[in-house]
Amino acid sequence: MTEKPLLSFSYHSATSLGPFSRLLSTSTLFILSSLPHSLSLFLSPSLSLSLRFSRSPVSVKFIEVDNREMKEKNPWHTPVTIIITVIGVIAIVALVTVAVLQNKPLPQKYKYGIVLDAGSSHTALYIYEWPAEKDNNTGRVEQTHSCKVKGPGISSYASAPEKAGESLRLCMEEAKQRVPGKRHHQTPLYLGATAGMRLLNMENSSASDKVFQAVEGALQKFPFSYQGARILTGQEEGAFGWVTVNYLDERLKQGLETRGALDLGGASTQISFVSDNYDGSESPSNSVTFRLYGNDYNLYTHSFLCYGKDQALRMTQAHLSQAGPARVLDPCFHPGYTATKNYSVLYDSPCVSDRKPKDAPDTFTHVGRGDFLQCQAAVKSVFNFTSCKYSRCSFNGVFQPLLQGPYGAFSAYYFVMNFLNLTDTSVPLEDVKEKLKRYCATNWDQITQQHPGVKLKYLAEYCFSGTYILTLLTEGYNFTSESYSDIKLIKKIKGSDAGWTLGYMLNLTNMIPAEAPDTPPLPHAGYVSIVSVMAVLVFILFIVSLRPLWPRCSKQPQIV
Repeated sequence: MTEKPLLSFSYHSATSLGPFSRLLSTSTLFILSSLPHSLSLFLSPSLSLSLRFSRSPVSVKFIEVDNREMKEKNPWHTPVTIIITVIGVIAIVALVTVAVLQNKPLPQKYKYGIVLDAGSSHTALYIYEWPAEKDNNTGRVEQTHSCKVKGPGISSYASAPEKAGESLRLCMEEAKQRVPGKRHHQTPLYLGATAGMRLLNMENSSASDKVFQAVEGALQKFPFSYQGARILTGQEEGAFGWVTVNYLDERLKQGLETRGALDLGGASTQISFVSDNYDGSESPSNSVTFRLYGNDYNLYTHSFLCYGKDQALRMTQAHLSQAGPARVLDPCFHPGYTATKNYSVLYDSPCVSDRKPKDAPDTFTHVGRGDFLQCQAAVKSVFNFTSCKYSRCSFNGVFQPLLQGPYGAFSAYYFVMNFLNLTDTSVPLEDVKEKLKRYCATNWDQITQQHPGVKLKYLAEYCFSGTYILTLLTEGYNFTSESYSDIKLIKKIKGSDAGWTLGYMLNLTNMIPAEAPDTPPLPHAGYVSIVSVMAVLVFILFIVSLRPLWPRCSKQPQIV
């Protein structure tokens, strides 16, 4: 028979037996056996229990602790501790609030710029915008709108100059709607004319001046800050195209290897690139130096007037019709193509005017043959590869250093090769030539059926234009089968058209600093975040440092 130990208790309190009474009324009766000799328990901040066990009756002793004494020994109840804790919490909340408010997005304000590209075949308008607070520092300029002016380039209006100004009106009205009204008077407006006006100025400077007068009169009627119209030099056109390509690629700001620029228009073509083999000492006229974002660039650039695709076509056809025949067989046009053309129109350009046959009839019959190899031979006839007074040349005796780096080819390069579905330069060059050979050999009737929405004038010229591009790149600029893949055919870069206009505006508005802008080691948001984290850590360390003063009343039961 198992003996049950007896339970006896004694309670010591200055007040009453209340706590123990509540304990008995809510506890379960236990049979105490096989227990250690003694056990001390802490029941509440004001009551402790001591038990001693043996075969003799168990004695239970309750001791009530004065609550006021416990508060006096607890440092958390002191006014100084409370004040420090409150101040710490307020400091952390304040720092976090500052960090949140400083990083709250604010309504962005923008500035705008408008550039008109008056090319030989057409005019285009471009609108650019950038953050108003960051010009000449870190603000990125982006193209927000473009408008192609209806009709030919302004140089075509030499006989009726007032029409040149009138042709710009619709696109200028679009710009008026696109740019916020409150920014109109602050928005600079530029017009830059390229090879078409260069040729007109060479041929008839008086007519060129009248065209500019008409254009200026039309542009000054609009509420923008008109900054003038002028003819860009070929060197400027090439250099600003290079700036545009590398600015949009963010190569200038990051100090990366730059990309060369290949531009092809209707009346001229430009090549611009940086080469380690060119310091400007050989052929200084081809050298342009820039200091951008703290880096120096010695740029090689050259513009070939009359070697845009439209003028190159005139020169090729002039070569084929030197004898002034009534029938011209053209390998660069599709078989089955036939058209009657006027000799005076063909030779109505400074690029070919001195080659017009003396006894040529008024008209001739233009007949296509569609032979790629013969077309390439005819195109080569417009280049002069025989004379070069420099260490190396491209063509026509023009110096060109060794090609280096990647290249971006835009404008007519892209539009022609995109139509021909030949924009992938990773395709071997021989395969590209083979595809173009098959296209040129396609019958004209089949071509017109495949492309019913394309104007016949442009459609008829794609065989020549594609052949001319490949010949210019490989025979003229010396790209090889291996380096051809270094060329990337591009229309836009990050939403902005590739071309000289953006680089032109960046230069005139000083939007690219010569030196890299100073930046703090940490952005403001990072600084606030680090301070906040450090404040929290310091507060936690402060709390931990008070651990020796923490109350001792939470001890676990002790076995004596």
